[in-house]
Amino acid sequence: MTQADNRPKFYLTTPIYYANARPHVGSAYTTLVADTIARFKRMQGYDVAFLTGTDEHGENIARAAAKAGVTPREHVDRYSAVFRKLWNELGIGYTHFIRTTSPEHLRAVRRFLLRARDAGYIYKGFYQGRYCIYDNLYVSDSTDPIDCPLCGRPSELVSEENYFFKLSAFQEKLLKLYRDQPDFIRPSFRRNEVQRFVEAGLRDISVSRKTVKWGLPWPDDPEHVVYVWYDALTSYLSGIGYGDDELQWEKYWPAQLHLIGKEIIRFHCVYWPAFLMAAEEPLPKGVFAHGWLLFDQQKMSKSKGNVAYAEPIARTLGADALRYYLLRDVPFGQDGNFSHDALLTRYNSDLANGLGNLASRTLTMISRYCEAKIPAAHPAAMGESEKSLAAAVTEAARAVPEQYEELSFSRALELIWAAIAQVDGYLTSQKPWSLAEDPAQRARLETVLYYAAESLRILVTLAHPVLPEATAKIWFQLGQSGALAEIRVDQLSWGALRPGTLIGEPAAVFPRVEKTETLEKIATMEQEILKPQGTPAAASTPAASPAAQPAAAGPTNAKISIDDFTKVEMRVGQVKSAERVAGADKLLKVMVDVGDEVRQIVAGIATAYQPEQLLGRKVVVVVNLAPRKLRGVESNGMIVAASVGPEGNPVLAGFLEDVPVGTRLK
Repeated sequence: MTQADNRPKFYLTTPIYYANARPHVGSAYTTLVADTIARFKRMQGYDVAFLTGTDEHGENIARAAAKAGVTPREHVDRYSAVFRKLWNELGIGYTHFIRTTSPEHLRAVRRFLLRARDAGYIYKGFYQGRYCIYDNLYVSDSTDPIDCPLCGRPSELVSEENYFFKLSAFQEKLLKLYRDQPDFIRPSFRRNEVQRFVEAGLRDISVSRKTVKWGLPWPDDPEHVVYVWYDALTSYLSGIGYGDDELQWEKYWPAQLHLIGKEIIRFHCVYWPAFLMAAEEPLPKGVFAHGWLLFDQQKMSKSKGNVAYAEPIARTLGADALRYYLLRDVPFGQDGNFSHDALLTRYNSDLANGLGNLASRTLTMISRYCEAKIPAAHPAAMGESEKSLAAAVTEAARAVPEQYEELSFSRALELIWAAIAQVDGYLTSQKPWSLAEDPAQRARLETVLYYAAESLRILVTLAHPVLPEATAKIWFQLGQSGALAEIRVDQLSWGALRPGTLIGEPAAVFPRVEKTETLEKIATMEQEILKPQGTPAAASTPAASPAAQPAAAGPTNAKISIDDFTKVEMRVGQVKSAERVAGADKLLKVMVDVGDEVRQIVAGIATAYQPEQLLGRKVVVVVNLAPRKLRGVESNGMIVAASVGPEGNPVLAGFLEDVPVGTRLK
C-alpha cells in the first residue's frame, strides 16, 4: 500500500448548484467554506475528496433555455462552465466536479432508483397539487393557489401520473437517526426544526414527472423523467464513482460532511437519508446547514436585484480578501449581512494593517539588520516578554485548529488576529530599530527579530486554510522550503524556524486601498459582468522586455496580416536559472534554453513568481526581438504571459503536453 492509502479519508461536498444563472457571492460562500475545510483537513494529514458540481435538469432550466433561444443542453453547458471558471478564479481546490447530465451520473441514478424500487419503496400513482418549478418543491397536495414557502413565488398546479417514494415508511427510522446521532444535523437548532417537521407526519412524495421532458429518463418507463431532487442528491454518490468506480466509491463513502444552505435542509436531512435507507446504502456522517448572506437585509437573489458578485472583489482585492471577510464577519451557521463597505474596512484594518503590515515590517528589518538571514535567538538576551509571546502563539497553535474542527471560522480568525496584535505590540515595545543603532544590543536585536519571525511562521500556517494565496507568499518570503499546504497544522511547535535561513525579498501582500476609489471600481466591474457580451478576463500579452510590463491592449478592431504575424518567431524555452534584478521589484533575470542557445531575458514577472518556482519550467519565448537593456541588464528576447485582472498580474503561457525545447510556435 502507498502512503496515500494509509491516510484517513475525509469526503465533503457543496450543494450541487443549479446551472441556471451566474453565481453570486451567496453562491460562492458555501464553496469557499468547503475549500477552507478541505485545506485544513489536508494539513491534518487527511486524504480529502472535495466534490462540487452543477444540477442541470428541471422545468425551470428548460423554460430559461427556451427564453434564451438555445437548447437546454447549450444552456447548462454555458452555466456549468461559468461555475468552473469562477471556482478556478477563487482558487477553489475541489477534487471532483459532477454534472447531472453526465453519462456516469445517469448510470448511478438508475442503479440507486432500482435498488429502492426492488426493495418495495417505489410505486405508481396519481399526483395532483401545487409545485414550485424554481425550488423543485411539492408545495401542497391541494389545488388551491399557494406561494412557495422557500422563494415566495406562486406555485403551479400539477395533475399527472407519477411514481411515488414511500417516504412515510421512514418516519420512525429518521427520528431514531436524529436521536442516536445528534450531530447528523448541525447547528442543533436546525436539527430541532427538521425533527419537528418529521414528527408532524410524513407523506409519500412524487419522484417522477411526466409533463417535464428535460430530465433523466425513468428506468423502464421513458415517458417519465426522474424528480430533480432524486437526481441531484445522487450526485454525492455518482461524483465519487457509485456504480462506476467501486474502488473509489468504497474508499470515500460515506461522506463526512454535506455543506448546504438552510433553504434545502428538508431535502438533505429528510429525503436524502430516506433514499439511502431505501437503497440500503450507508448514510453520510453529517449535514451542516448554514444561514443566508443577506444584501439589503434580504437573501441575495438575481430576481430581486440585490446581489454582489465575487469576480470584481477577487480581481480588485484578491480572493483571499473575500474569503477572510466572509469567514470572519459571518459566524458560520447564522445569517449574515454582506456589505462592500464592511469588506473594505476589514481589508484595510485586518489584512493590510494587520497580517500584511506585520509580515512587511518583520521581513524588512531582518533584511536590513541581519543581511536577509533569519537571526538566532540568544538565551542570555531573552526575558519575560519573549516567554509571554511564545506562550501566546503556542496557545493559538493549540486553540485555532480546535475552532476549525468545530467550523467556528470566525472564532479561529479572531484568535489568530489577537496573536498578530500581540506580535505587533511586542515589536513596538522592543523597538528593534533602536536596538540596531547600538552594537552592544546585537544579541537582543537578533532575539527580538527571531521571535517575531517565528511567530509569523506559526500564524501564517494557522491562517493558510482561509488565506491560501497570501500566506504562501509570506511563507516563501520567510525563506521556507516546501509547500505551506503540506505543513501539518496539528504538529506546529515553537522553535522550528532555522537561524541562518535566507529570506526572500519583502513585498506587500495586502497593499492598502482607498475605499471610495475601490468601491467605484468594484461597482463598474459588476456592471461589466452583467452585460450580455462580456470581454475575456485575460488576453495573451507580453510580460517582459522592452518595458518589462504587460502590453496595453490595442483596439479590438485592429487587424494584421498573416505576413505580419509570421515575422514574430516564438519558441518553446526552458528556464535554466532565475534571479532578481537588483533595485527592481518587478524584474527577474532569467536564463532560458531556446534550443540552439541559452538566452538571457529580463522578465517583469517578479510580483507573481519566485525565482525557484521557474527552474525547469517551459515557457513561450519571442526570440527575434532586438536586444535592449533594462536596469542595466541586457534582455535578449521576451517571455509571453497573460495579463490578468485590473492590475495586469502576469500568468505564464505554457503547455499541457510535453513539447521539446526549441519547438517553434505557429
